[in-house]
Amino acid sequence: MAALPVSVIVVSQGRPALLRRCLLGIHQLAYHPVELIVVADRDGLDCIADLRFSGRIKTRLETRQNISAARNLGIALATGEILAFVDDDAVPEPSWLTHLIAAFEDPRVMAAAGHVIGRNGISLQWGSRAVNGSAEEMALDLPGVGPVCPALPEGYALKLQGTNFAVRREAIEQIGGFDEAFAFYLDDTDLAMRLHRAGLKSAAVPGALVHHGFAPSSRRHRNRAPKSLAQIGASMAVYLRKHGQADRVALGLEAFRKQQQGRLDRFLLHGDLEPGDVRRLRTDLEDGITAGMTRQPGQTLIPTVGNGAFLTLRDEPAPQAIYMAGRWFQARRLLAEAAQKADKGGTVTVFLFAPSVRAHRVEFSETGVWVQAGGLFGRSDRGQAFAEAWGFRGRVRAETDRCRPYRG
Repeated sequence: MAALPVSVIVVSQGRPALLRRCLLGIHQLAYHPVELIVVADRDGLDCIADLRFSGRIKTRLETRQNISAARNLGIALATGEILAFVDDDAVPEPSWLTHLIAAFEDPRVMAAAGHVIGRNGISLQWGSRAVNGSAEEMALDLPGVGPVCPALPEGYALKLQGTNFAVRREAIEQIGGFDEAFAFYLDDTDLAMRLHRAGLKSAAVPGALVHHGFAPSSRRHRNRAPKSLAQIGASMAVYLRKHGQADRVALGLEAFRKQQQGRLDRFLLHGDLEPGDVRRLRTDLEDGITAGMTRQPGQTLIPTVGNGAFLTLRDEPAPQAIYMAGRWFQARRLLAEAAQKADKGGTVTVFLFAPSVRAHRVEFSETGVWVQAGGLFGRSDRGQAFAEAWGFRGRVRAETDRCRPYRG
């Protein structure tokens, strides 16, 4: 079967450097054919203008603070049969689309969702989950790495994480694009519920991995403490009115208030928020809920921008996987050499080991290099023992084997 053409859509506001890093990761995807759509503010578009593949990116300027509207513009520009989404503060593993698009070999599957790795580059941030009309979620324990369409309780849909999912264009044509009443938060969950209620099948793909860092934005600080709760309050009110039972909206909102208060209390306890911040954010949340109770959902038509022809991001074969390793004191030389190899088109992973039991971290650098650093005797998987006896070469072989299924 011929590979399905995929349009990868990235929207960005206020994070130009992270957008650039995200696109470097997308350019290393093993899957082909791919086109890349970027909908961003002026700073973001300016920051990516000198990328060596910038001429292969479809771009659109968007200054409104509305993630659903930006994604709809991206869909309007896209020409792929499959539309895939990843956030600007995330980077996909090179095998991401290879795993994710495998779900669409079943013609009945209309959407697919992968797993999300957290800020340490190793632990799971979000796995497969189901969600109902009251925005209540349940974790799904799925075997293997390949696509599976799980049996779900009545009223539950497979949750789509906005930073790692794909949908067939024909499904969007049937149910409409993102609901712009969700300016931020639950936009992806709303789409998942609408797919489910239209009787369209979704698949979970545990092997389709994206690394997500929870970067600071206009809505949250670097420590993840919120700057504003207005939009998530508004979105929750819209979601419950749209998908929940009418007589349970008030109960759903009260449960959401308690959840958010608990979140604020934890930030206060750790010194990340002051009491005055908590009072302001509680007021902010109530203002958002009030606005959401009158916000009209359902405006999901895709604007006509004129998408033209499919613009292939890369003509050459999939990047060669390159693995390099050294001691911590060799880091500067190794990383400089790795950056040169990445700039020439390779997918480069650098292992940096210190004589300690420090747990490992994985990051994708601004130069396009995967860097795994930690103790020679430390764990690289949270299921491993705290410390193990390793020789240097044996550890390099083991970590290379661990990365190969995802990085080639």
